[in-house]
Amino acid sequence: MSTGLLWARIPMPGPLEHVNVYMFYEGDSWTVVDTGIDTSRTRAVWGDLMAGPMGGKPVSRVIATHHHLDHIGLAGWFMAQHGATLVTTRTAYLMARMLKLDVQDAPTPQMLRFWRSSGMDAAIYAERETSRPFNTADAVADIPLGFTRIREGDEIEIGGRLWDVRCGNGHAPEHATFWSRDGEMVIGGDQLLASISPNIGVHTTEPDADPLGEWLESCERFKPFATDDQLILTGHKRIFTGLPTRLRQLTDNHHAALTRLLGFLEQPRTACDCFSVLFKREIKSGEYGLAMVEAMAHCNHLFAQGLVSRTMRGDGAYIWQKREMA
Repeated sequence: MSTGLLWARIPMPGPLEHVNVYMFYEGDSWTVVDTGIDTSRTRAVWGDLMAGPMGGKPVSRVIATHHHLDHIGLAGWFMAQHGATLVTTRTAYLMARMLKLDVQDAPTPQMLRFWRSSGMDAAIYAERETSRPFNTADAVADIPLGFTRIREGDEIEIGGRLWDVRCGNGHAPEHATFWSRDGEMVIGGDQLLASISPNIGVHTTEPDADPLGEWLESCERFKPFATDDQLILTGHKRIFTGLPTRLRQLTDNHHAALTRLLGFLEQPRTACDCFSVLFKREIKSGEYGLAMVEAMAHCNHLFAQGLVSRTMRGDGAYIWQKREMA
């Protein structure tokens, strides 16, 4: 049996193809950080891990960095089938419970209104209007009542180390990251990624939100604690070192995108008109939804800063345009 820290990539559908999960040995059991989505394949992978590298020792605790289905999807299974406790932020727990219970067989009026406001392509809108939307509940196990709350400023012991809890926002509200007191590691989840930027999106639940502003603020708040030597355990892709440089890259990339977008909005546009200037590549059908919510986030951020105006077109699409400054 291996001891210490294990890293596994749990398969999932979509362009990311996997989610990173981590197992910390506690002496007689394991703490699992993030879980993957709830499918028979994922459960089988976990069965192999527990019987093999994890040496048959039980999973006593699941820590979920945030509420997204690829990170908390099997938490309820570990709780119900293996007796694990769930540790996460209050917002993550409540969001996960809400989304598990919110099953829609057809798009709601609020969904349709949001898609129109984004300027969704007419053909894609027509297809989605008559299709069953994807429900988070489709890939998340039932989450029993009861969890252990963590919050900004807490300390927690994982795998024999003390960690400071620091929460970020933007990609997910109250996303927990964990910074080891010995300065060796950070559990970054999706808040701190090496080669891709986390999706920063506006959604039907809060269409006027400014998640990009919240995410940029989080990055600035993390910078004083970042060192070149910390090993960053990420939610996707590769783990990495050099967090100060990466935080600068992530914020600089979004500020550059906002500058390009503001120039593009010299002429009135919908959010979906802005794909080419924001992403600088063709957006394929499988990426359309993620691109749309991120484009809305960038437009909302400029609007929150008073740099663009927003008016509604007759078809329900918001038209964004750069304000003339006095």
